[in-house]
Amino acid sequence: MQTRTVVFFLPFLVGCATMSRPSADLANMNVVDLTYAFDAHTLYWPNSPSGFELKELARGPTPGGYFYSSNLFAAPEHGGTHLDAPIHFSERGVSVDGIPARQLVAPAIVIDVTSRTATDADYRLTVEDLRAWESANGTIPSGAIVLLRTGWGKRYGNRKAYFGDDTPGATDKLHFPSYGADAARILVGERHAGAIGVDTPSIDYGQSKDFIVHQISAAAGVPGLENVANLDSVPVRGAWVVALPMKIGGGSGAPLRIIALVPR
Repeated sequence: MQTRTVVFFLPFLVGCATMSRPSADLANMNVVDLTYAFDAHTLYWPNSPSGFELKELARGPTPGGYFYSSNLFAAPEHGGTHLDAPIHFSERGVSVDGIPARQLVAPAIVIDVTSRTATDADYRLTVEDLRAWESANGTIPSGAIVLLRTGWGKRYGNRKAYFGDDTPGATDKLHFPSYGADAARILVGERHAGAIGVDTPSIDYGQSKDFIVHQISAAAGVPGLENVANLDSVPVRGAWVVALPMKIGGGSGAPLRIIALVPR
């Protein structure tokens, strides 16, 4: 029987001509999983009333002679690798099910601030960081999914190291880096990012009291992607991201399965 290779192409979003962006040939891309598993070790916000729960309903042979397994799961919306919908911080924002799927499939832009966070756990992405990135790589294209690499991913699984504190229920002693307000305003208001994500627990830094980056992004209809894994395996440009959450009707957030398509 004759076989043939089927190659899929994803047309790039319209963006700035300063970035060379050929079509994405999936046959010549590696798939990088940017998602942490959901299990008993999944990290949730310190004051979350519960974590991820999995209850076995059935497992084993059936009277019909075949094996069968089924479980029940329960979890808060916001924990582990997940998406924040605009309604999370905007009364008029859309819920998870209202976010167009096309908005969540886009070229990936990775901004690396690991050299800054190594000495400052409260570091926030600055306008100067954005200018430096664009000076080296070109203007961030409209619709891109922007991912902030802080290096915090290597701490995931260790609550104290990842959140900066492990006091049960406390949220006032957290220390981890993320986006700054002015940088966020440029990303969502001028560069029109499709989504912004980070390898820390929040798109706001740990000591934030007003969650201003959430407010800015939600008001612009831009989802946040939090606890993103393996950003050290994604180049600063040239990859694609597919960030599809569980489609929870009316949800303010949802567990997220996010992957990067990285050219070989």
